[in-house]
Amino acid sequence: MPDDGHEPILAVHNLEVVYSDVIRVLRGVSLEVAPGSIVALLGANGAGKTTLLRAITGLLPVHHGRITKGTISLNGTEVTSLPPPAIIRHGVAQVMEGRRVFAELTVAENLRIGGLARRNKRGLDETYAKVMELFPVLADRKDRSAGLLSGGEQQMLAMGQALMAGPAMILLDEPSLGLSALNALQIRNLIVEINHGGTGVLLVEQNARMALSIADHAYVLDNGKVVKDGSGAELLADRDIQEFYLGVGDAGRLSFRDVKSYRRKKRWSA
Repeated sequence: MPDDGHEPILAVHNLEVVYSDVIRVLRGVSLEVAPGSIVALLGANGAGKTTLLRAITGLLPVHHGRITKGTISLNGTEVTSLPPPAIIRHGVAQVMEGRRVFAELTVAENLRIGGLARRNKRGLDETYAKVMELFPVLADRKDRSAGLLSGGEQQMLAMGQALMAGPAMILLDEPSLGLSALNALQIRNLIVEINHGGTGVLLVEQNARMALSIADHAYVLDNGKVVKDGSGAELLADRDIQEFYLGVGDAGRLSFRDVKSYRRKKRWSA
């Protein structure tokens, strides 16, 4: 990313990840997230996007994975080997793919759970009020069981739950997946609003057009490597990105699922 004189909130350097001591998924990945920015991470299924998020949040051991090379730093402090609770205390929260909320609990109870890891409890009520202001639909349904919410509302709840931890940066894994076009647009606008509030965002999203339209910077991951990066506007206008991810050109005739098996440009794999 361009050097703006500020230390990145997240810096991943030359990261390699192996599953079950056999399958190497990340192959020297490096990226940065500047404070208060939105960074998009694009790539076909199996490119290593979710693995990167797991590495950042310390969840690799749960999935029989481990970091074999490289470092991860948050605000200048290396956290490569720290457990998830310690990483959360360094200011990172993650919204996992699939709108994982506690279905049997109410909206308000789900949100309160999101703040349990905070050491300073004084600001919880203030954060709760801000989340309700950001997501008015959740305020209207605060006493309703989370399992009775629509898909879009559950995604908002998952995002609100993450914000209750008071993070400096939030990791979003496919937030628009399975949502209607209208709900996806609402989520897109909420990501921008969250970012305008000062929270950095690392966004993993298959809807490349949506992600690039709001990203300050973006990286393209392919076969465990970063093969391209630039500003969101630059990648949105890039012919390779248009062909492989935006449905323009020959590759656009394939489904997104089939894109990963499409012949890559030689310079991408060089």
